[in-house]
Amino acid sequence: MDIIAHGIDLVDCPRIEQMMQRHGERFLNRVFTATEQAYARKNKNTVEKLAGRFAAKEAILKLMGTGWRGKIAWTDMEITNNPSGQPEVTLSGEVKEIAGRLGIGHISISITHTANFAIASAVALTKK
Repeated sequence: MDIIAHGIDLVDCPRIEQMMQRHGERFLNRVFTATEQAYARKNKNTVEKLAGRFAAKEAILKLMGTGWRGKIAWTDMEITNNPSGQPEVTLSGEVKEIAGRLGIGHISISITHTANFAIASAVALTKK
């Protein structure tokens, strides 16, 4: 597999917390899948977990060169963890279609966070 593109994003965790307080479930349901929300809520650092997933989605959109626009929905990208805890990406909807047109077969993601910041790096790889 060859690398097609790379995207990276940094998120201010307090900003995500403010969005949660200001917009509540509307914000959460617009940006995060039910699975992502459940994962974050079972951790004591819920805001950090959500901020990391937000950063991951932004990084994915950057590597695709699209940004968030048109028919793209935040929930077209779902960030879960495999049994060893490594984050994994599942695409659907418009984002999956764009990835197919770009020849993206897999997106490798890495996320890290502190109480103040979350960062994610995404690498698009060709199809096998």
